Amino acid sequence: MPKKIYDIKPPKLVASQKTETAKATKKVATSSVKRKKKSPVAKKDSKILLWRYVVIGVLVILVFVAIYLFFKLPKAEITLWPKVETLSYAKILSADKTVTQINIENNIIPLSVLQATKTEVQSFPATGSASNDGLAYGTITVYNKYDPVRSFTFKAGTHFMSDSGKLFKAPEKIIIPAAKKVGSKITPGSVVVRVQAVEAGESYNISPANFSIPALKGTAYYYSIYATSAEAMAGGYTGKVKKVTSDDLVSAKDTISSKAQSSVMEDLRSQVTNDYVLLNGALVSEVVSATTQIKVGAIADNFEYQATANAKAYVFKKSDIEQFAKDFIVSKLEADKTILDSQLKTEYTLGEIDAKAGKVSIVFNFSCGTYKTVNTDSIELSLLGRNQIQINEIVTKTLPDQITKVQIRFWPFWVYSAPKNPKAVLVDLKF
Repeated sequence: MPKKIYDIKPPKLVASQKTETAKATKKVATSSVKRKKKSPVAKKDSKILLWRYVVIGVLVILVFVAIYLFFKLPKAEITLWPKVETLSYAKILSADKTVTQINIENNIIPLSVLQATKTEVQSFPATGSASNDGLAYGTITVYNKYDPVRSFTFKAGTHFMSDSGKLFKAPEKIIIPAAKKVGSKITPGSVVVRVQAVEAGESYNISPANFSIPALKGTAYYYSIYATSAEAMAGGYTGKVKKVTSDDLVSAKDTISSKAQSSVMEDLRSQVTNDYVLLNGALVSEVVSATTQIKVGAIADNFEYQATANAKAYVFKKSDIEQFAKDFIVSKLEADKTILDSQLKTEYTLGEIDAKAGKVSIVFNFSCGTYKTVNTDSIELSLLGRNQIQINEIVTKTLPDQITKVQIRFWPFWVYSAPKNPKAVLVDLKF
């Protein structure tokens, strides 16, 4: 039978061939992958290739960084030392509390006056001694309410007896006014009398008490004339006791006065801040009072003395006197010169104090360095792109006899001339 020839393959045959082809392709691919996994040489070649890319990338970056730094890093620092001339002056300034501004024409600066008051109290020991007995003493008020009303006169030496049985006498004559009677109401007449114990001893230093006149006992006047004391009696003693001497009082006064003055001046010093100047002698004080209640010869182991002191401090601002010096020097400078603030030196001492007018004179010596003005901006522009020799020539020509020293620094190490970028060239002055 003759062989059949098909222009188009039958469907079954085509499907069968496709299946066989796919299987063959998959087998080949699988075989290829297995071969790759098993090949260490292929892995090594792949890593080497990766590192080559990394190295090339780093080198490219370094080249760009180097180019950037080559143009951006270069800079030039030129330091100039100008010639400095020192100007010195001496002035007598007037610090005045009535002014508020510096006046260089009249040599006046503002003055501040600080004030303080301090009172000190101190106890001092009595150094004297008494060997005689002391009589207690005090005051009593004698009343007269006798009816019919009339005045009474008692001789010096009249005795009064306290309700505790202590006897006192009046050293002077006593006149007791008559009572005042209005209807049935009687207002006793009275008089204050100083009395003294008839015997020595501390037992007579009695508290406030009621008193009668023994001489009137048994008469109609005994209960109508009487006395009372408002304060305790004092001064009674026996044997040796301490007493206040005149030297004790003088010493106590000197001590407490000095203490009050020192204390008030210390308080005032603490009020002076670092912004102000307090010259030696510009802090004055005085004692306005020094008192004690004790008398010479008083019996006491200790006594108190009190003193009050006032103080005044005449101060001025440190900034004011420095500003005066600067303003004065600037007023004397030539137009092309500049003051060098860092070299300002001042020295001042106290002259006279006029407390009434509120003025203080100050002996003022001051000095400051000056130099011819240098326009650094203009010089910087003239040095762009110049080497060290050229820079020296330009500085010498531009600032003849004004500069004592020139220092030129280029950076980094490969730079041999100033950059052309104005921001990379710095001219600095040093003194």
